[in-house]
Amino acid sequence: MLKNVRIFFAALFFCSITLVFLDFTGTVHAWLGWTAKLQFLPALFAANFAVVALLALATLLFGRIYCSVVCPLGVLQDIVSKIAGRRKRNRFSYKRPKTYLRIAFFALFAVCSALGLLSAVSLIAPYGAYGRIASNIFAPIWALGNNALSFIAERFDSYAFYPTEVWTRGIGAFLVAAATFAVVGFLAWRGGRTYCNTVCPVGTLLGFLAKYSLFKPVVDVSKCNSCGLCARNCKGQCINSKEHKIDYSRCVSCFDCIGNCRRGAISYSCRKGGADSGKSSAAKPAIKPAAKPDSVGADSPVSVRASKNSSDFSKIENPAVSAKGRRGFFSSLLVFAGVAAAEAEEKINDGGLAPIKSRRKPERATRITPPGARSAANLAEKCVACQLCVSACPTRAIVPSAKLSDFMQPEMSYEHGYCLPECTKCSQVCPAGAILPITPAEKSSIQIGRAVWRKARCVINADGLQCDNCFRQCPTGAISMVVQDPKNPKSLKVPVVDEARCIGCGACENLCPARPVAAICVEGYSVHNII
Repeated sequence: MLKNVRIFFAALFFCSITLVFLDFTGTVHAWLGWTAKLQFLPALFAANFAVVALLALATLLFGRIYCSVVCPLGVLQDIVSKIAGRRKRNRFSYKRPKTYLRIAFFALFAVCSALGLLSAVSLIAPYGAYGRIASNIFAPIWALGNNALSFIAERFDSYAFYPTEVWTRGIGAFLVAAATFAVVGFLAWRGGRTYCNTVCPVGTLLGFLAKYSLFKPVVDVSKCNSCGLCARNCKGQCINSKEHKIDYSRCVSCFDCIGNCRRGAISYSCRKGGADSGKSSAAKPAIKPAAKPDSVGADSPVSVRASKNSSDFSKIENPAVSAKGRRGFFSSLLVFAGVAAAEAEEKINDGGLAPIKSRRKPERATRITPPGARSAANLAEKCVACQLCVSACPTRAIVPSAKLSDFMQPEMSYEHGYCLPECTKCSQVCPAGAILPITPAEKSSIQIGRAVWRKARCVINADGLQCDNCFRQCPTGAISMVVQDPKNPKSLKVPVVDEARCIGCGACENLCPARPVAAICVEGYSVHNII
């Protein structure tokens, strides 16, 4: 019963927070955004002490239910471990705790966080790690599936789905996400919750509190026959069945041991003992051999095998029908792939006439941090690099940084779009306080950077053509056009930037026709200015 309840709520939290990262419509976060703010590290960095206290109190009462229910990376490990368990059952065994390794990882994380070097250790933060996996691996697959459904629906004159652009957050972000997924998945496949009980700083901290939790799995020695079935199904590898002890610092309260114990020797109850052992105070009786059944019953291996074999006949499909269905499915996929390739080729060419060079990111002396971050220092101190703001940005103006100094943390880049003055989604979704909530009125007065005109790159000088794109598209009127040669009123006009009015939104840079690098680029401010 307890296991089923835990699985239900774990699935609910996991699906909810995953949808927050996958959503491209901008509607899911209004309903499910609270699941991100319920994560331990974001709440701690955001100084949301109410959530931190709630999670700590829940751990002191019920053990590490945060790790088994709320944490998406923990639930992801359970999914991988469950798949691995289908190939080999009863595959775990008791392992001694790697105490020194746990303390080393926790100390490294704590020191780097205190020194404002969170980007150096954000790779091991559980929420941030899952956010990168969801944003860079799951989100493109989700978009591809949506586009496939949209293509199929259009064939039936249905517009229940609409296509969206499939994009990755950069090759660096994808490689980091793939490496994280591979490492966490491998550890979960081989050892269940090895990552949680060795590397994860949240697991180490909550594990210390869980040692003193009120409710715990308790071993009844009078019923236990030391069969070790509980230990072989413990994903935390924390049950010493020979000594009837449980390491509560590694127990994630998954209740698998209770569900697999055939003698009812383990129960989840209030325990009034010390924190180091799950051993019952009752004396252990002599172990009696189990009586052999006189006859083969309904639950015997023979009958189970027979029932499985008999049920297999009902699953046999008509080969002709299944082959037809497969041909239709693959034909639809091929048609969809052909149409997608044609559309991609069409985007590369301007009406099929002139090839368009891809835009390249300019070299900036100071990176641009999102509005609401206040400063690069505040972002570096609190950002866990979950990339939720990257996923929420409707114009793709926020991308993860590839520099080691702020690795995987968000920054503004205007190759694909610019920061809309009326948009504040990044400040609304950030759970860690790295990007503080702001209103559109407040955003219009925040200077995150200034536009700088590069004379040599401008088409006015390079091609001798008049262009006023930056002037026409600037939302604040910070750019004006003046004649290049004051002595010749008929000379071409060039842009002049009023830094007092420029907010660094990047509209000028994004819409500049110069390729591969824009002629007018935005330089960031380390500390945002308020005008």
